[in-house]
Amino acid sequence: MEVAEAIDTFSLRSIAVPAFGPTVLYGTAIGAILPVIALTARDLGATVALAAAIVTLTGIGSLLTNVPATLVTTRFGEKWSLVGASAWCALAMVLAASVPVLGVFALAVFMVGMAGAVFGLARQSYVTEAVPLHFRARALSTLGGSNRIGVFIGPFAAAGVMSFAGTPGAYWVGAAAAFAAGLLSLTVPDLSVRTPRAGKWNGELEDTVEAVATPSIGSILRSHSRVFGTVGIGVLLIAAVRATRQAVIPLWAQHLGIDPAQTALIYGISAGIDMLIFYPAGRVMDLRGRRAVAVPCMLFMAAGLGLLPLTSTPLQLLLAALLIGFGNGIGSGIVMTLGADFSPQPGRPQFLGLWRLLSDIGILSGPGLLSAVTAAVSLSAGILATALMGLAGAAVLWKFVPKGRRIGP
Repeated sequence: MEVAEAIDTFSLRSIAVPAFGPTVLYGTAIGAILPVIALTARDLGATVALAAAIVTLTGIGSLLTNVPATLVTTRFGEKWSLVGASAWCALAMVLAASVPVLGVFALAVFMVGMAGAVFGLARQSYVTEAVPLHFRARALSTLGGSNRIGVFIGPFAAAGVMSFAGTPGAYWVGAAAAFAAGLLSLTVPDLSVRTPRAGKWNGELEDTVEAVATPSIGSILRSHSRVFGTVGIGVLLIAAVRATRQAVIPLWAQHLGIDPAQTALIYGISAGIDMLIFYPAGRVMDLRGRRAVAVPCMLFMAAGLGLLPLTSTPLQLLLAALLIGFGNGIGSGIVMTLGADFSPQPGRPQFLGLWRLLSDIGILSGPGLLSAVTAAVSLSAGILATALMGLAGAAVLWKFVPKGRRIGP
């Protein structure tokens, strides 16, 4: 009865500020600098190839820090991990804005990636613990949507400051937003236990004692090898397709000769659709099961990507981009939700660190495949290869994600 009452009375509003507020601010920090990283590198003397390589340092920093991030989160807890990651990100932004040296700038970009790994793991772990199971997908979808909102706001905030402060203004906006995220993270309740008692979901989390020894990363990898080798591959493919979709729309627009202003408008409308549907997607996951969203997410993105090379006008490109954006939007939070569902307790931070590692491998490998196929054949072939990845991901998720509302392996 207590558990049922907790489910009935729980509201996401009770954790809105500590759970989603820092994520919006942190997303704003990242969104502020993403459009100008390559431009800054060029201004500091980097070649086009080197500037492109520096852009990837955020992904590399995250990839290399995912496993260490589990140690940080386990040692210091979610609250102080969020605060520390935000402070580290703010420091990186200050370095990028105030030290006009290419090597220092590259280090700062890498530091942003490091901070993102810790912040992302800590926020996911916190929301997973602080929300009842039957609200999990809605909470994690809202978490993903909060990040999208921040990334959407960031470039506009940066543009306003850059109008009078130049390119460094974007990094000062990023530093301020990251610092604010750290301050707001101080409101996050400490989770001194990894398994809260049923019924304690009134906004105050009860502290209890963790009696079970924390498992090692190696033991988690061995005991959950089947999950990593099945659903984990599906997650890798989701991340690969999502990362590649960000590049293919502007690249195909350029191929068609569409001007940058129209391209930006098409991309922005697609991102807006993506951003608006995160909560309904989470509700469907909670009520109908994870597979009901995971598979359509990949099928819609694969369909949009498959149609993209067939477009020849701005309107046709917009329609394909909307299909891609809708597919990505309904999958908001799916990677985090699946990770939370399959993660053991104790050992959740260790599992989620490995889960995020798979996702980051996908983020780096997807654009790599696009680049390789485009160089060997053509851009349209590269886009179609990405669409095939989407179909493969849908097949894997259909096979290995449990049907209906059953959660976990």
